[in-house]
Amino acid sequence: MQRFEGRVALVTAGAQGIGAAVARRIASEGGSVIVTDLQEDKSAAVAAEIGERAIAVRVDVTSRADIDAAVAAGVERFGRLDLLVNNAGACIVTSLPEETTVEEWHRQLDLTLVGAAQCIQAVLPELVKTRGNVVTISSVNGLAAFGNIEYSAAKAGQIAMTQNFAARYGSSGVRFNVVAPGTIRTPNWDNQPDALERLSKLYPLQRVGESEDIAAAVAFLGSDDAAWITGHTLPVEGGVLTGPAPLNLTPTGPFSNDH
Repeated sequence: MQRFEGRVALVTAGAQGIGAAVARRIASEGGSVIVTDLQEDKSAAVAAEIGERAIAVRVDVTSRADIDAAVAAGVERFGRLDLLVNNAGACIVTSLPEETTVEEWHRQLDLTLVGAAQCIQAVLPELVKTRGNVVTISSVNGLAAFGNIEYSAAKAGQIAMTQNFAARYGSSGVRFNVVAPGTIRTPNWDNQPDALERLSKLYPLQRVGESEDIAAAVAFLGSDDAAWITGHTLPVEGGVLTGPAPLNLTPTGPFSNDH
């Protein structure tokens, strides 16, 4: 299935993990990809793997000049832009919530929320031309309390921002949606080999997610298969938002519905 034949996507934080999986998935369905990241060697490797339908551009999403340059390079190379995948972001605040400084709040919001907003602003003129769309990678942290308050606030802000952009630009034919992942096996966990195994027990599906799980959801929302979907958040989270996995305790005595 070639849902992205003749279309061009810009993927932020595309050097590894979710971003790299998204770039590969879009290319596998016929699309061209602008792979952006601060990690130039890794993003260049992803683009080289894809081949002539990909370029790598160094981008810091807190720099509007960087973003504009990536959009210009992509349009010059491929002639158009149809999809922005807003993937850049990180949990960068490690202080206790009651000790977080204003500067730490600004660093978190500037990267995860304001960076995503700047990317949208930069691509909008091109997306209006192509009646394209934006898929932002938020998190279950933006939907429920999983800790990391500053990161969670930024991720919730992405969801509210998406809804408002969707309402404002729907008449221009531009769609905006969100994918909200649960725990995903990415290089961020490389130094915590036992953590993913422990976390998997919290999920009804009894595993953490893979980057390809998120890439599949992005490919759906970014394609014409989702042509009448805008302003929505798709949780891709192994069921964790439904509640924790049951403990499968066996009753040891009589019980009734009153218990």
